[in-house]
Amino acid sequence: MAARRTRPVMAPLPEELRAEIERAGYYPALVADVVSTALAGEDIAAHLVHQETTFDSEEVRRHVTVMAVTPTRLVLAHADDHAADDELSQPYAVASTEAVPLHHVRSVVLSHVVTKPEGYRTGSAPGEVTLTVCWGAVLRADLTPAMCADPDCEADHGYTGTLTADDIVVRVSADAEGSGAVAGALDFARVLSAATGPRAS
Repeated sequence: MAARRTRPVMAPLPEELRAEIERAGYYPALVADVVSTALAGEDIAAHLVHQETTFDSEEVRRHVTVMAVTPTRLVLAHADDHAADDELSQPYAVASTEAVPLHHVRSVVLSHVVTKPEGYRTGSAPGEVTLTVCWGAVLRADLTPAMCADPDCEADHGYTGTLTADDIVVRVSADAEGSGAVAGALDFARVLSAATGPRAS
């Protein structure tokens, strides 16, 4: 008789991470399970949970992104809503994960938005931060028609443009998520930057 295969027991998430997933309020049991599966029992040095609601002409869609730094990897989980379609007759959610070896992370970009910069004091928190992490999976092409120096030229010179890597972009605003969320994003960026720096490789 063939041995019965059992699903491995997932390691429990750290209490703080689980609490933040619960606070995000987006199918927390599902999100916690996919994050735990992707972590595969590794310890977490830092994490970031970001919930976002977007609006289009017909519906409201929710998204949640979870990022975690382990000793060896950057683990990402993303879940979002989908309307019923030809394959599924009911609305559904899709939760996906990706694990990127830390030595594959090419850059960690952190943009600070500060109002009234003339009054900025050392150590003040920005009103908004945008964290962009690149590891070469996604390249965005920005193309514009190429021009020559002759203003009367009507020839087709093709296109010129730039390729920009932005595998994941997370924007955190104090107005929308609170100052604690901005501080958490800054802390996460510091840990990730340190983990991918020369001394970490």
